Amino acid sequence: MDTRQLFAAGGLLLYFFIILFVVLRSKESKNSEEFFLAGRKLPFWALSITFIASWWGGGSAIDLIDHGHNQGISSFWIYGMPVLFSTFLMFLFAKGIRKVGTITQPQLIAQRYNGRVAFMASILILIFMTVGAAIQVIVIGKFFQTFFTISYSNAAIIGTTIVLLYSFFGGFKGVVITDLVQFVFLFIAAVLMFVYAYINSGGFANVAQIAANRQMNGFFTFTHNWSNNIVYIITFGSSWMIQANIWQRISATRKPSDAKKMMALSFLVFIPLYLMVTLTGMLSIAIFPDVPTGGVAPALIQQFMPTSVAILLFVGICSAIMSTMDSLINTGALVLTVDLYKKQINANASPKQMVWVGKISTFIVSVVALFVGLMIQSIIKISWIGADFLATGVFVPLIMGFLWKRGNSKGAFWSIIFGLVFSTYNLLVAFGINLPVGWEIASVNQALTGMIGSFIVYVCVSLITEPEYYKAETFIAKAGVIK
Repeated sequence: MDTRQLFAAGGLLLYFFIILFVVLRSKESKNSEEFFLAGRKLPFWALSITFIASWWGGGSAIDLIDHGHNQGISSFWIYGMPVLFSTFLMFLFAKGIRKVGTITQPQLIAQRYNGRVAFMASILILIFMTVGAAIQVIVIGKFFQTFFTISYSNAAIIGTTIVLLYSFFGGFKGVVITDLVQFVFLFIAAVLMFVYAYINSGGFANVAQIAANRQMNGFFTFTHNWSNNIVYIITFGSSWMIQANIWQRISATRKPSDAKKMMALSFLVFIPLYLMVTLTGMLSIAIFPDVPTGGVAPALIQQFMPTSVAILLFVGICSAIMSTMDSLINTGALVLTVDLYKKQINANASPKQMVWVGKISTFIVSVVALFVGLMIQSIIKISWIGADFLATGVFVPLIMGFLWKRGNSKGAFWSIIFGLVFSTYNLLVAFGINLPVGWEIASVNQALTGMIGSFIVYVCVSLITEPEYYKAETFIAKAGVIK
């Protein structure tokens, strides 16, 4: 290692020990609600920051910058637009979610439908959370690989181990504490990267000239290639809107009005944050002819910044990646602990046992995510796999459960089964198995076909089977989403 790498490693270790010290000094959780919701005592602004940190993380800090280099301003559609779409929808439902008062999404689904539907949803949510954590394994693995010139596997193991340790001991409270610190680091890093990219690129006028010379049509056009980009809103937006780690934060608010404040604040903050990293990527075309191996962000840090600034930015980007990873791991562990272990295996588990099961679940989800990240090293491919399962399998029955009294358990169950079969079929095609398919994989047609199919199954099965008016009306009245 050279001097800069040694200082960066030292900065990362110092950061890790500070975070671990803060987590270990916090009050030990006495039950699963404290471990996974911090006892519902956190203010809405703190939960808003941890929500922002969990989404404006590895994908935004590294992957979106690279897309900005290749695609221009329209790359905002890949992450920014789905996040805004999802946040707006959750703003509409936030009060209702908090009023129901459950710890997990499957518990909420069980109240609206039944245990069988909740179990199926638990499986899909656990898959999505684990796959989502695997994305961050890839991001941090490639980032460490580039910065420290070590193997990808060793880099991924080191990054995942750091997150596992403080998540294991701190639970959700530990995630929130670290996210608050990580957001500050990430914000500073993003601003400094934008400033250095602007200075070294010669400004947007120079970037525009370079884009014109390279015939990068639509580089400054927001709606360029919109017909392809809209697929991200449909699939990513729909799946992220029901992402369990965000509903976990809504459920952790002190009261329903705080849940709505949290979503409103987050929506407003997301706009400049995602725009800033997109513009950083656009500026980088005047610095790098092609996206450097390992990405634009680590190359900017290594080649253009003094050691002290480089170390600060290195830790900031690591914080971004880890803040997203810890959130996904914690929520996956929440589902595994509360919805699968307690519900299906040991209904009489004591509060102390549940805390330990939560820690063991945190370990299991981390290890599985690491394995997936080591086997499949494509961020977009894994993102699409996870989003497709959740959008076509859970979105319709979960959202319609708040809105349509005639929807019943059988409709929800078969809608989830349809989504599971549809997504698995597309996954097999994506992996090269020669199966007949009437749409392009990872396209608008696929997303619409899956979600419309899920909706049709839900409505038709609900209409031809016995209604459950009492259960539905009780749930909808409690949530208060519709009057």
